[in-house]
Amino acid sequence: MAGMHRVGSSNNVANSTRPRKERRLTYVLCDSQEPKHSSGINCLAVQFLPASDDGSSAFVYSGSRDGTVKRWDSRDKATICTGTFESHTDWVNDVVLSGETLVSCSADTTLKTWRAFSDEGHCIKTFRQHSDYVISLAAAKHSNLVASAGLGGEVFVWDLDAANVPLSKAAVEENVCETNGSPVPSAQLATGDRPNMTSYNPAVQNAGVPQGYTPITAKGHKESVYALAMNDTATILVSGGTEKAVRVWDPRSGAKTMKLKGHTDNIRALLLDPSGRFCLSGSSDSMIRLWDLGQQRCVHSYAVHTDSVWALATTPSFTHVYSGGRDHSVYLTDLSSRESLLVCSDNHPILSLALEGEEWLWVSTSDSSFHKWPTKERSPSKNLSRASSFVAGTLPFARARACLENSPPTPLNTTPACTVPGTPAIVQHTVLNDKRRVLTKDAAGIVKLWEITKGAVIDDFGKVPFEDKEKELFEMVSIPSWFVVDTRLGSISVHLESPHCFSAEMYAVDLQVPGASEEQKLNLGQETLRGLFSGWLMCRGQKPVGLPAANRDLQSHCEAGNGNHISGKAPADLESHSALEITNVIVYPAFDFSASSSPSIISEGSHGGPWRKKLWLLEETEDEKSLPSWCLDCLLLGRLPPRENTKCSFYLHPCEGSIAPGLPQGKLSAPRILRINKVINYVLERLVLERPPEETVSSVSSGQQRTPNGDSSRTSTRTWQLGTRPEVEIFCNQQLLRPEMSLATVRQYIWKKPDDLYLYYRVTSNR
Repeated sequence: MAGMHRVGSSNNVANSTRPRKERRLTYVLCDSQEPKHSSGINCLAVQFLPASDDGSSAFVYSGSRDGTVKRWDSRDKATICTGTFESHTDWVNDVVLSGETLVSCSADTTLKTWRAFSDEGHCIKTFRQHSDYVISLAAAKHSNLVASAGLGGEVFVWDLDAANVPLSKAAVEENVCETNGSPVPSAQLATGDRPNMTSYNPAVQNAGVPQGYTPITAKGHKESVYALAMNDTATILVSGGTEKAVRVWDPRSGAKTMKLKGHTDNIRALLLDPSGRFCLSGSSDSMIRLWDLGQQRCVHSYAVHTDSVWALATTPSFTHVYSGGRDHSVYLTDLSSRESLLVCSDNHPILSLALEGEEWLWVSTSDSSFHKWPTKERSPSKNLSRASSFVAGTLPFARARACLENSPPTPLNTTPACTVPGTPAIVQHTVLNDKRRVLTKDAAGIVKLWEITKGAVIDDFGKVPFEDKEKELFEMVSIPSWFVVDTRLGSISVHLESPHCFSAEMYAVDLQVPGASEEQKLNLGQETLRGLFSGWLMCRGQKPVGLPAANRDLQSHCEAGNGNHISGKAPADLESHSALEITNVIVYPAFDFSASSSPSIISEGSHGGPWRKKLWLLEETEDEKSLPSWCLDCLLLGRLPPRENTKCSFYLHPCEGSIAPGLPQGKLSAPRILRINKVINYVLERLVLERPPEETVSSVSSGQQRTPNGDSSRTSTRTWQLGTRPEVEIFCNQQLLRPEMSLATVRQYIWKKPDDLYLYYRVTSNR
C-alpha cells in the first residue's frame, strides 16, 4: 500500500530567515456527481436511533482516505448520503461522536470538530496540537472528553466544551503571530504492517501553537500510538502502539496508571467495557487479548485470525467480540466459551467495524465501498452455530496451523444486507506528453483519459492494458511540466506552484480556440486557473472589493499577460487600495470546467494551516485572503511572475552537398514552441537577398543577441516570382523534421543533447 504523505503544501519555514516559499494550490478532481467515497474507508461510527413509524434508522459516519467524512441515513436496506464533511487535506483516520459533535482526525496532523447533524458540513474548529499524523480517537459515552493519539507519540485529552469556545480577535492575532515563529519538531514515525506510514516532518506549524485551549497531555509513549479506548464515564483511558504494550491512564489528569505487556507486535485496536475494568486488544501478532485491569494481567488470549488484527467491536453486554483484520475475515468470538464463528469474508483487508444496535454490523475495508452484514447478539447461554464454529486457541498462529490441517470455516453470511458503493480508487496514472491529459487506471481495472485543464474524463476505454494504451496515446511533443499529479486520495490531485505552473505555453490554434490567429499563444497555467475560478471571478465581479494586502506591494501599473480575457479596469495605483472591477470572464473551451464534477480546492490558509472545500463553496472575500498571492495576481491582475528563459538557441546551416547558399548569421534564438514551418519561412525569406527578414528568428552578430517577439506580423515587400519559390526541408541528426514540430520537440526527441541545437536546410525543388 502507498505510504502516507501530506497533500497540502509543504512550507515549513520555522526558525528560518530565508524568504518564505510560495504557497501551493491544489485542485482535486472527481469523476462522479453522486456523493461517493473514492478511496478506502479507514473508520466508521454509528449513531443508532430507536425504531420509528418508517422503520429503524441509524446515522453512519464514514471517514475515508479520500479526505472526507460522509453521513449516511440507514433505513432498513436503503442507505443514502445526507451530508459530506470536507476540510481535511489528507486521509481521515478516525471519527467519533460526542453528543451532537462529530470529531475527526487525519494524516494532515489535525483534529476537526463538526456539527454531526448539520446539513451544511462546515468545520467548527481545527486543532493543530499534534506534531504528526493523528491516527486514533476515543470518546466517553457519558462525558464530553475525547482523546487523540498518533505517530508523534503524543496522547491528548480534549474537553470539547472548553476547546470549542470561540477565540477573541485579539487572541487569534496573537496566535497567528506566534505561529509564524513556532518551531516544528520532527516526528519519529514507525512503520507497521497496516497501510505503510513513513516518516514525515509536518509542513504546518502545529506543535507548540497556542489555540486558546490546552488539552491534557498523557506523557509516556516514546513511539507511535495506533489505538485508543475510553470507558463510558471517562475514568479510564488505554493506549497502544509500536511499543507492544497497553498503557493505562487517568484521562482527567493524564497520569499513568499501569503498563500491560503480553503482545509480541504492534497493538492495532483497543476496547474497554463500560465500567473500565476489562480491556480487549488486537495486535499485529494475530492475537486478541482480554485484560483484567483490576488484576493488572491478561486473563484470556484468543488465536482467531491468521494475520494482523486491525479492528474490534463488542456487543453491548461485552460478552462477545467481533474482530477483523489483514486476513480479510470478520469473526465473532464468545469471550467465555472461546467459541468463534466466521461471520463474513471480504476481498480486502478489514479496517473498521461498527455495530448498529444488535442486528447489524457495518464493515469497512481498503475498498471505497462498505457493507452492512446481519448479526444478532449471542447470549452466554446460547452457543454459536456449530456448523462453522471452532474453539479459539491460546497460542499465536494456532489458527494458521489449523487452517492448513483442516478446511477453513464456512462463513455465516456470504452476501451483505446492504452495500454502500464507492467510486473505485485510482491506482495508476501517467501524465501524457501534451501535459494536458492524464491516463488513469482504477481499482476495478477501468482505464480512463482525463483532461486536467477542464477537469473531466474525455474518454473511457474500459478494461484494457494500461501500458498498451499509454503507448497508443504517445505523441512526439515536448511541453514543459507545469503541474504535479498524485492519486493518493483515490482521485486526481493537481498541484500548482509558482512560477513553475506558468512555464508552459501553446499556440491557441493547437487548442482549437475559435477565431485565434496563428501567432496567439496561451499560458496553460494561467488559462487553467481562469477556467477553474471563473464562477468565483464572476461572483466577485458583481461586488468589487479592495485588493488584499498581499497584493499591495505590486507595481502601480500592471501589464496583462498573454491571452488575458478578463476585461475591466486595471487599478491605476494599487497603493491607494482601489478596487479591480471584473465585469466579464471569457473561458476558452479547452479550459472550461463547467461540465466537470465540482473540484475541491486545497490551499494553505493565512493562519498557517491548509484548508479544503468545494470550489462552488468559496466565499468572495473570506477565502480570497487564503488563496496564494500569485494566484490572485494571475486571476485579478493578469500578472504572471518572472519566468525562466523560454528561448531555444540553435544554428542553421545548409545540408552538406546542398545547392542552397549559406545564410550569413551566427547563433539563432527563438521561442521553444516555435514550429519548424516558421524556420522554413525564415530560410525562404533569407534566400531572397533584397527581402528584409522577419523577426521570427533573431540572429547573433558581433557578440550581441537580439530578442524578437517571435510572432512578428511584418510582411515582406518582396515575394518569389510565380513558379520560382523553392521547397525547403529542415533536418536534424539526418532526420527530416515535420513542419508542425516545435524546437523543444526537436531538441528532446531528435537532437537529444544539452548543447546548442544544429539544424540543416535543403532546397529540394521549385513549386
